[in-house]
Amino acid sequence: MAWLGGHRVHLARCESTNDEALRLARDGAAHGTVVTADEQTRGRGRAGRRWHSPPGRDLYWSAVLRPALAPAAVPGVTLAAGVAVCDVVRAAGVGAARLKWPNDVVVGPHGAHRKLAGILTEMITRGATTDAVILGVGIDVATRRAELPAELAAIATSIAEEAGAAPTPAALADALCAELEGWLERYVAGGVAAIAGAWQDRAGLGAGDPPAVEIGGRTGWALGLDHDGALRVALDGGEVTRVVAGDVVERTP
Repeated sequence: MAWLGGHRVHLARCESTNDEALRLARDGAAHGTVVTADEQTRGRGRAGRRWHSPPGRDLYWSAVLRPALAPAAVPGVTLAAGVAVCDVVRAAGVGAARLKWPNDVVVGPHGAHRKLAGILTEMITRGATTDAVILGVGIDVATRRAELPAELAAIATSIAEEAGAAPTPAALADALCAELEGWLERYVAGGVAAIAGAWQDRAGLGAGDPPAVEIGGRTGWALGLDHDGALRVALDGGEVTRVVAGDVVERTP
C-alpha cells in the first residue's frame, strides 16, 4: 500500500514548503505526509540559497519522513531522492536530465549545464536518534528562461524549456510520490550500496571518461560514490579524496 502522499496538504502560498513540513512534523504529522504549494515567498535550497518560486508555474514539494535511520545516514536520503527526481523529469520529456552531486538535477554538458531541479534534506533529532526527515524537492516545470531574473536565466532551465511542453505541477507531484517511495524504501533497507549504481548511472559516472570537476581550487575527476555517499574524486596528481559536503564545480574536460 502506498504511504508517500497518503496525507497531503496543499497551500496557495507559503514561505517554504520545507518550513511547513517541519512545523507539521513537530506537531506529530505522520510518515509520508506531503506538503505542496502554488507559490513560495522564501523558498530555499542548500546552504540557504534562494529558490525562485513564481506562482502556479513550478513544483514546490516537501515530505515528512520518519525512517529508521541514524542521523549520520540521513544525507543519503538526498541521493535516493535524486534518482527518483531524475527519472520523473526524464519521463516528463527531458531525456537528457542527469544528476550532479549531491542534490541537483541538471541538463547539459559538464561545465555548461543548467539546473532544472534541486533537493533539500533537513532533519529533526531527538537526542542521538532521528525523529523526522524533511525532504524538499523543487522542480522548474513551466517557467521559461525569459521569465527569470537575469542572474538565473543563464544557469536555470525547466521541463517546458527543454521538452516544449510540461505536465502540471499537480501531475508531477503524483508522479514524484509514486517514483520516490520505492527508492526511499531501497535506501532505508540497504543503505548507499542499494542505490549507488542507479545514482552513478544517472550522473553519467562509470560510462567512458570520468567528468572533470574542481574542488578547493584543484582539478580532478569524479569517480563515484563511496560507501557512505561521499563523492570520490581523483585529483590531478593521482591522490583520491572524498567530498563529504560542499560544492563540487563541474568543468569542461
